[in-house]
Amino acid sequence: MDLTSLTMLPQTGSHSTSHSDTMARLDITESFHQTDFPGHLHTQESLRFAQEFEFQDSDTLIVTYPKSGTTWMQEILTLVSSRGDPTPAKTIPNWARAPWLEQYYFRDILRASQGPRLITTHLPYEVLASALRGSKAKVIYVARNPKDVAVSYYHFHKMAKFLPDPNTFEEFLDNFMEGTVHYGSWFDHVKGWTNHRNDLNFFYITYEEMLHNLRASLEKLCGFLQCPLLPEELTNIQRHCSFNSMKENNMVNYTLIPSEIMDHSKSQFMRKGKTGDWKELFSSKQNNHFDDIFEEEMLDSELEFIWE
Repeated sequence: MDLTSLTMLPQTGSHSTSHSDTMARLDITESFHQTDFPGHLHTQESLRFAQEFEFQDSDTLIVTYPKSGTTWMQEILTLVSSRGDPTPAKTIPNWARAPWLEQYYFRDILRASQGPRLITTHLPYEVLASALRGSKAKVIYVARNPKDVAVSYYHFHKMAKFLPDPNTFEEFLDNFMEGTVHYGSWFDHVKGWTNHRNDLNFFYITYEEMLHNLRASLEKLCGFLQCPLLPEELTNIQRHCSFNSMKENNMVNYTLIPSEIMDHSKSQFMRKGKTGDWKELFSSKQNNHFDDIFEEEMLDSELEFIWE
C-alpha cells in the first residue's frame, strides 16, 4: 500500500470498518481523558494507540487546538521537506502526508510511510506526556487568537457533519469558553503544551506571526528543523503556502470529502485565512466577558500573546 492509495481513508473507514459503519458514527462522541472527540474519526482503540505511541527521535509532531493553523503548518512542513517542490503537496492529501495520530486510519498510513515521519495531533498534553517523555521528537505548537479560533470553529461546526450542531453563536461561544466543546478547552490545551515546553524539543509559533511575516517564520522554523533552505526554495514555499494557493488545492481544502461528511455549501473549510474576524460576530458584551475569562484562565501562563 502506498500513500496515494490512502487518499480516501478518512471517509471510507479502516480495513475493519465499512463505509456504512463509518457514516453511522457521524453522531457518535468518544470521551477520552474527560475530553470529547468525534466518533466518526476516533475510537477508544485509536485514542489508546495514540496515548501509547512510540515516537522516534526523527519524528516531527504538529500540535494544535482545532482551527489554529493546522492545515497551514502541514502544508509548510510538507514543502520544507520537499525543499519547495510542490509535487507532494499537489498529489497527496494532507491527511496522508501529515496523518492524525489519534484518528482510526493512522496505523494504515504508518505502515505505508517511510523515512522521517510528519504527524499531526489535536490531543492535549496530558494524553501524550508519557509517550513523549525522553523523546527527541520535534514538537511544533501553533496557537491562534482564541476569539478567531471560536469564530472559525463555529463555522466549521456548521459544515462538519461529524460535529454537533453549534446552535447560535452565543450558545457556542459559551460552550467554547467553558471548554465543553469537542477537543476540550482552548485554555487548557495551550497551557498544557506550552507550560511543558522545557520538557520537550519544542517550537512555538502563532498563526498571527506567520500571517504577519511568513518569510521570517519559515526561516525560524527551518532553523529549528536544522533544514537550511536556499532563498529560491523559501520563495517557492511562500508562494505555495499562500491562502489563495491552498484554497484552490483540493489536496488541502477538503473538497475530496463527500458532502455527507463536510458540507461546503454551509461553509468552506478554508474560509478567510485572516486575523480579527471575531470582530464581525462578537458583541461588545461578549468581548468583555471573553477578556475576563482569558485573563483569569491564563494567569498561570508565561506566554505573551500579540494578536493584532
